[in-house]
Amino acid sequence: MSTAVDTLDTEVLSRYLEEHIEGFKGPVTAEKFAGGQSNPTFKIKAASGTYVLRRQPPGKLLKSAHAVDREYRVLAALKDSDVPVAKVFHLCEDRDVIGSMFYIMEFCDGHIYWGAALPEIDSNEQRTAMYDEMNRVLAALHSVDVDAVGLSDYGKPGNYFERQFGRWSSQYKASELQPIPEMDKLIDWLQENLPADDGKVALTHGDYRLDNVMFSQDNSKIIAVLDWELSTLGHPYSDLAYQCMQLRLPTSGEKNTMSGLLGINPTDLGIPTEEEYVAAYCKRMGIEKIDNWSFYLAFSFFRLAAICQGVAKRAADGNASNKAANRVGAMVLPLAQMALDIINQ
Repeated sequence: MSTAVDTLDTEVLSRYLEEHIEGFKGPVTAEKFAGGQSNPTFKIKAASGTYVLRRQPPGKLLKSAHAVDREYRVLAALKDSDVPVAKVFHLCEDRDVIGSMFYIMEFCDGHIYWGAALPEIDSNEQRTAMYDEMNRVLAALHSVDVDAVGLSDYGKPGNYFERQFGRWSSQYKASELQPIPEMDKLIDWLQENLPADDGKVALTHGDYRLDNVMFSQDNSKIIAVLDWELSTLGHPYSDLAYQCMQLRLPTSGEKNTMSGLLGINPTDLGIPTEEEYVAAYCKRMGIEKIDNWSFYLAFSFFRLAAICQGVAKRAADGNASNKAANRVGAMVLPLAQMALDIINQ
């Protein structure tokens, strides 16, 4: 059964886009991409070419949630930067056109991979090159001159980790279904060990990981960084630690499921170790090393655990969008334990 989220009035959409995008020609067909995007995403085929439409879900939304206008703004700002992004054509803020705000961007034809071990790739050399390319793009992102690209007001000033800790710890408490002592212990440790504000501010992606980058057909380079919904002005180490956290997660055989390298020796596959990956990033950023690395890693696990708890709460309340929501809730305890292990090491 299709819902309002899954379908678009293609006749209305076609007329609107012909009026607002130079060279656009209908008629159009729309096909929703599978996967758990919180902003429904469609492949739009038109006489003038193939495009992608990302929309807010219809209905009442939290004030800052599903901010496709922010996504559009950051993509437009990065168009001439060293960060590969899809070209954007138009932002429609008139919710009457299709029922919610949306934007149109180019369709990038490349490869997206979910498993951190890159099982689809034949050679260790290719895996080495792909991880180096992810590292290069992350450093390029954190090197963007936010004033020059017009994003100096894209986030709040002040201590990023202090702000983020306040946000996620209060959200976790609001969605708690039963006490998890390990999460309480982790929250206490993070609060006591919040680093002082070191003044580092960069454009951060917020969800930088393997399945949010698209590689070219020959896998030689990243052609687009995807899903900018959580982007902001933040601390660059939050992105780096988040990606490294994911490499520490268990492997998963399930399609479209984030899969890590737990129990795998990355060197056997040509994948850099965490130390090597961080060292390559430091070299690109012109810094010697990163102090307090265990805090940044533990914080990433905490943030992911808090997000999982929110999904579990929505499932318990009967309004989660994903059938796997209850399973996501079961991840909170192991994530907290992994963070505590990092701290204890």
